Amino acid sequence: MKPFYSRREFMQKASLASATLAVQPLTFRLGRSVTAPFPGKFAATWDSLSQYSIPQWYRDAKFGVFLHWGVYSVPAYSSEWYPRDMYVRQSPVFKWHQEHWGPQSMFGYKDFIPLFTAARWKPEEWVDLFRKAGARYITPVGEHHDGFPMYDSHLTRWTAVRMGPRRDVVGELAREIRNQGLKLGISSHRGFNWSYYTFEKDFDTDNPRYSGLYGKAHAPTPLVSTTPGELRQTASQGFLEDWYSRCAEMVDLYRPDYFYFDWAMGAPEFEPYRRQFLAYFYNASDHWGKEVALTYKSKAYPEHAAVLDIERGIEGKIRELHWQTDTSVSWKSWGYIQDDSYKPPSGIVHELVDIVSKNGNLLLNVGPKPDGTIPEEAVMLFRNIGRWMDVNREAIFGTRPWQLYGEGPNRLNSGSFGEKENVTFTAEDVRFTAGNHAVYAILLGWPTQEIRIEALGAHAPYGLKQISSVKLLGSDEKLKWRQEANALAIQKPAKKPCDYAYTFKITT
Repeated sequence: MKPFYSRREFMQKASLASATLAVQPLTFRLGRSVTAPFPGKFAATWDSLSQYSIPQWYRDAKFGVFLHWGVYSVPAYSSEWYPRDMYVRQSPVFKWHQEHWGPQSMFGYKDFIPLFTAARWKPEEWVDLFRKAGARYITPVGEHHDGFPMYDSHLTRWTAVRMGPRRDVVGELAREIRNQGLKLGISSHRGFNWSYYTFEKDFDTDNPRYSGLYGKAHAPTPLVSTTPGELRQTASQGFLEDWYSRCAEMVDLYRPDYFYFDWAMGAPEFEPYRRQFLAYFYNASDHWGKEVALTYKSKAYPEHAAVLDIERGIEGKIRELHWQTDTSVSWKSWGYIQDDSYKPPSGIVHELVDIVSKNGNLLLNVGPKPDGTIPEEAVMLFRNIGRWMDVNREAIFGTRPWQLYGEGPNRLNSGSFGEKENVTFTAEDVRFTAGNHAVYAILLGWPTQEIRIEALGAHAPYGLKQISSVKLLGSDEKLKWRQEANALAIQKPAKKPCDYAYTFKITT
């Protein structure tokens, strides 16, 4: 995909950047490539930014796909945090790396880059797979903690365009995503980079020749959490300026519909920069005629200024403001590793239904292999999700929460990193959505006897007192039903229309 600015135009634009930023000014050293503030209706204040409204397309979308693809897929071991752990002497990854690749002075993370080839990558096949699974937006990682942009950055030569696959991964995906009628997201995880690598004399990270990837050598500054949701880091001003510049650069080059931030930018020293970036993103997008969404973790932004994202966890009840869960198709890693453990499609479907019933979206991640192929286990999972969506999509897309999110004995754990394996749902576990002048009651198990939904009883406090029809999506069977005082009773259907979860459309 051709960027919206040529390299010369971008550098000319950057060279004319304002020396100060709106409100509490951020002063940049001369010569740095800093994108100029974008004028518009949003000022870089929390009061102004909290006037933001979440776009309808994002609230309607419900389901997106996340792509953790980078150099860390080459060693395919432990997790996407391999680049950090291979330089931490206490980590098992440190020893594993030496045994399989050699000492960190001779074979460092940079030496994996030529092996990251993307030799079999066909972006149109990725997007087609995800679109058929029901995804409405796709979010490739723009830059992960490792400091290796997957896009055509003008601010460093250490990119996928100049090394490794020598392709603009974000740009090529952007073209296919939009060609197939979906929305483009981009993620930034660079905030972790300042505290990511360890610099010691017998590591290649300490060699200034490679500082474009690893950063300039500095004393250890671990990223720590002093209290839940509060991060402490000590990133330098130069790093913060560069972080802001790279985030704004991705907006300029690809004009994303959605922007995802990882945890580390929630540290206090990022505050004026993340505030300024949000104003930049919103104003630029408004100028381009785009309605956009941005997600944050914990307390990085005020809740009305952007969209809350809960990593590997959910809300416990309906949240008035729209929100998102991001999780992965597998348990061990966000990037590709050889011995990962993949979730069953039933678990993903149940989580999606639960999230939508509580006014949220699901951003589901997959980690492709270094050659550009998606693991077969993940391919089959997305195809199975797509088959379920073909039957039940009207109960998901464009819906809103009902008065009650659900009923039944089983719950998913709420809060970040609350997800767990082996949650078994039954037909007594029901989740509700609303839309199309109907209430959708989605059973998370196949019934073995008459179905009884207490929230839909005539005397229940939810106002659904005159039901005109009950239909099982995907089935032509005429069901017998009756609305009793304490429950809506529905005869057990004769045949499953799909797997995993079963939707009854209740029309009043």
